[in-house]
Amino acid sequence: MDEQDKLLKHMIIEHKMVIADVKLVADFQRYILYWRKRFTEQPVTDFCSVIRINSTAPLEEQDNYFLLCDVLPEDRVLREELQKQRLKEILEQQQQERNDNNFHGICMFCNEEFFGNRSVLLNHMAREHAFNIGLPDNIVNCNEFLCTLQKKLDNLQCLYCEKTFRDKNTLKDHMRKKQHRRINPKNREYDRFYVINYLELGKSWEEVQLEDDRELLDHQEDDWSDWEERPDSAVCLFCEKQAETIEKLCVHMEEAHDFDLLKIKSELGLNFYQQVKLVNFIRRQIHQCRCYSCHVKFKSKAELRTHMEETKHTSLLPETKIWDQPEYYFPTYENDILLCTLSDSESDLTAQEQNGNITIISEDTSKLHALKQTSILNQLLLHEGLKN
Repeated sequence: MDEQDKLLKHMIIEHKMVIADVKLVADFQRYILYWRKRFTEQPVTDFCSVIRINSTAPLEEQDNYFLLCDVLPEDRVLREELQKQRLKEILEQQQQERNDNNFHGICMFCNEEFFGNRSVLLNHMAREHAFNIGLPDNIVNCNEFLCTLQKKLDNLQCLYCEKTFRDKNTLKDHMRKKQHRRINPKNREYDRFYVINYLELGKSWEEVQLEDDRELLDHQEDDWSDWEERPDSAVCLFCEKQAETIEKLCVHMEEAHDFDLLKIKSELGLNFYQQVKLVNFIRRQIHQCRCYSCHVKFKSKAELRTHMEETKHTSLLPETKIWDQPEYYFPTYENDILLCTLSDSESDLTAQEQNGNITIISEDTSKLHALKQTSILNQLLLHEGLKN
């Protein structure tokens, strides 16, 4: 960036050349090389708008500046092509990081080491230290991002307010007490680490969100009486099949994959949060092409699915302690509709009552003497004593 600023300054002073909206150019170096070649082929005035300054002054004090901007169709096409190329490179990089299981990182707050996928470290910092920089799948160039943050901490700089402190303990206390364990959202330095900032030419995620909000305000007077919501579809745990309701999806998973989610939920007495963790656990294992029953890893999801169906491993869940872990509160895929359809419904409560899991309401403890004589606990204790 320093070299870029020097070059822009040189072009203005020496050649009276100004490039409009430089920050919106996805690849500045390629952009400069392209126009450097074009300016050798045709005069600069064929491409640039000429701006005369001091036009009312004497002729010797007047001067011409040349403005290169995307009003010129060729410039606009170039910027769009550079944006598409940059987006392609970013998505390839993100996919590579998502599939990389050779990641090695150290927590910035407790120095614990993590190996495997980058999500393990990011989820740990979010869960254990309330430091959340976003979902792993929204981040690109993760190693560089973490190094940038670590360098700031090593320089005793708060990540949120960016003040510098005299020692590490003072910085830690400040970030904890002020709840500054987050990054500064106004610091544009971090924009390059979020995929959303590469999606549309010349627009940051904030501008995209503002557009969405304005659109809602512009149409708030519209008549919505004939609008019908198109239901979102939940995706099967084992294949690409989608269904609009969890009932239809469960029927599919039972018939096609011999996996009965409702039966498992009933037999194990799973509450809502345990269902979430189970779904996220299975999603993660399938995403990593690993059988959660025998732990064998395959080259593709198709091979894994064939193996699990032939061996009936879809219905062989590991021990509860394997998947009933806090790390599986975090979804494997963003906007997993299946998680939204899980609930403790009335039918679930009925099933729990049949299993003996009846909700207990506490007794009135305002009159302790009377409670000792009439409490249901007396009957339970007597029954337990007779059993023993």
